[in-house]
Amino acid sequence: MTQYLVTGVAGFIGRSIAAALLARGESVRGVDSFITGKRANLAGLEAMDFIVGDLTDPAVCERASAGVEIVFHEAALASVPRSVADPVNTNRNCVDATLNLLVAARAAGVRRVIYAGSSSVYGDTPTLPKHEEMSPNPVSPYAVAKLAGEHYMRSFTRVYGLETVTLRYFNVFGPYQDPTSHYSGVLAIFCRKMLAGEQPTIFGDGEQSRDFTYIENVVQGNLLAAAAPADKVSGRVMNTATGSAITLNQTFEMLSGLTGYRGKPAYAEPRQGDIRNSLADIRLAGELLGYAPEVDFREGLRRTVEWYRQGA
Repeated sequence: MTQYLVTGVAGFIGRSIAAALLARGESVRGVDSFITGKRANLAGLEAMDFIVGDLTDPAVCERASAGVEIVFHEAALASVPRSVADPVNTNRNCVDATLNLLVAARAAGVRRVIYAGSSSVYGDTPTLPKHEEMSPNPVSPYAVAKLAGEHYMRSFTRVYGLETVTLRYFNVFGPYQDPTSHYSGVLAIFCRKMLAGEQPTIFGDGEQSRDFTYIENVVQGNLLAAAAPADKVSGRVMNTATGSAITLNQTFEMLSGLTGYRGKPAYAEPRQGDIRNSLADIRLAGELLGYAPEVDFREGLRRTVEWYRQGA
């Protein structure tokens, strides 16, 4: 049986990928340091072989990679504001950890590494939608770190023959996303506050747009990337999103209807490192992986609100 490794498995994306693999009877190992991951997210994953450890430690990477065929590398300090406040630790936990993992994966005979890339690497260029042939123009230290990881992926394919696939995520949201930190995704924070009757804050005028992507679409993209022929996808980068965008003001109105919140949002100055608009061209993932988003934004938002409403 194929042995899968999921890094950052206590985070909401890693947890969701591991759950999907276990549901189809796969042998799964997970690793997490709990810097941002939550132990509560491991509930339901008891069949998984779990390692507590930090990928900045090469020994942890070696232990985690042993006997593995395919790696889903989801671990990172995934926050633009956090990276602005602490670029050194962002680099350590994104770039250093990724290189350590690649070295260990190659030594262990891993066949393929699927890397959680980020739409932030496109920067704030006005061209929409963002497509993979565009020159990266990262703004935040987080975006720089994620782009460095992409380059390491391609390097290990070209130099060492390790199969790698990079999926550039666009604003992923859904169940198990932590709503309690100011570094969390905007939809998680909005859901928590509005369900509690608290006023959410929009940084900027609210007319900035995002290609919000429900978690099930991201899981689907990862599973397709694991199964795709190497000659089609190895060393490639592709967007994983919905191909549609919505403003934060429109999102707030939709959430008001779903949560019953009757107030207005507060507005504050834009945050450093944030980009104005984001929209993905997902044609390449469709061509190479057969990827097509199965859950649209409105339905994903409804499912997410219901999950938070149940007190999860």
